[in-house]
Amino acid sequence: MSELLDNSRHRIEALKGIIRQLHDGADPETLKDDFGDLLAEVGVTEIAAMENSLMAEGMAQEEIQRMCDVHAAVLGGGGSCAPVEVPTGHPVQTFQRENARIRDLTKDYRDTVAAIEASTEVLDAALAAWRQAHDELAGLEVHYLRKEYLVFPFLEKAGIAGPPKVMWGVHDEIRAKIAAASDLLDNAADLDAEQLGLAVETVIGPMLEQIESMTSKEDRILWPMCLEHLTVRDWESVRGQWDEFGKGLAEPAGIWLPVLPKLPEKSLELPSDDAITLPSGHLSVRQLTSLLNTLPMDITFVDADDRVGYFSEGVDRVFARNRAIIGRKVEDCHPPKSVHIVERVVAELKSGQRDVAEFWIQMGPRFVHIRYFAMRDETGAFLGTLEVTQDIAPLRALDGERRLLAEVPVEGAAS
Repeated sequence: MSELLDNSRHRIEALKGIIRQLHDGADPETLKDDFGDLLAEVGVTEIAAMENSLMAEGMAQEEIQRMCDVHAAVLGGGGSCAPVEVPTGHPVQTFQRENARIRDLTKDYRDTVAAIEASTEVLDAALAAWRQAHDELAGLEVHYLRKEYLVFPFLEKAGIAGPPKVMWGVHDEIRAKIAAASDLLDNAADLDAEQLGLAVETVIGPMLEQIESMTSKEDRILWPMCLEHLTVRDWESVRGQWDEFGKGLAEPAGIWLPVLPKLPEKSLELPSDDAITLPSGHLSVRQLTSLLNTLPMDITFVDADDRVGYFSEGVDRVFARNRAIIGRKVEDCHPPKSVHIVERVVAELKSGQRDVAEFWIQMGPRFVHIRYFAMRDETGAFLGTLEVTQDIAPLRALDGERRLLAEVPVEGAAS
């Protein structure tokens, strides 16, 4: 066993050396010739370990991402391989079916644009065909979202953080290219043949190449890696949330019934004695209290019997609350002149006449937005009313945009 581990560590270190040489400008084909025997033995787990290790040693994710097509060509030979074998209807099989569909769509896209390039003028019918090809290809967004939000979290829990980060970054590059192609399409009727040819070369070609390369990376590296590290219960969770992301480019070929391991006789221990287990996670009472009090809004819950059951205690509440109101009827918590309105709103929420009621008022410098939501269980039974109050004056004053990356300090800028 120790010999196997030593061999694996040796291959990982050798892989890191190859990648560093690539980043220093070495010829990929020469490296493939020099390290052919090593590369033939490399497994997907070692590729993941290599990327994790490089990032831990300080190589930027963006740098790995920038060269990932070259990496894939060297490490995997550059060509697509046969789909990995999984049961019918398994999420990986559906992902592979979608990749096959994506490759068909990129071919159709190329053919459509090539026909337009060969024509002496851009006709409305040709633009309509291009638009259809573009819209169909843009459907890969659902494929990427399922990878990002259903698959990547389980890889990260298994200790494989590098590949998901790099792949997500490439997703975003592809999204930007698709948006640029959409802008080009919107203005294609105004381009002459030379301009259109240049645009296809600089926008359409790179977009299609990167999309096709991603399908190859998934089929050769990602899905084998996932099958090695995700459990049956992980895949059951993936399949259970699959439909939440909408219609993809391919439907499951059948119904997959996972063979689940036997549950332990004793229930798994909760993270703490006071943990509250919810469908999407768990929180201790302390965490939940802090979470609700940290929300940038005030919330009050009135139960199905119209009695106040809870209110958040944020540091800057819009309307004062004290714990003496817990258990009071909601009509006793409002001034007489407005209580009839509150009663009517609650009655309409209860009856299903409406699901939300909202109001807004100016209070000095504050612009207060008040919403009442009907809370219902999965059967539709009324559970109570949620009041959400927020001072949105700061939000109304926002202008332009401030992206997340604006928080990243500019290198070399004065502190």
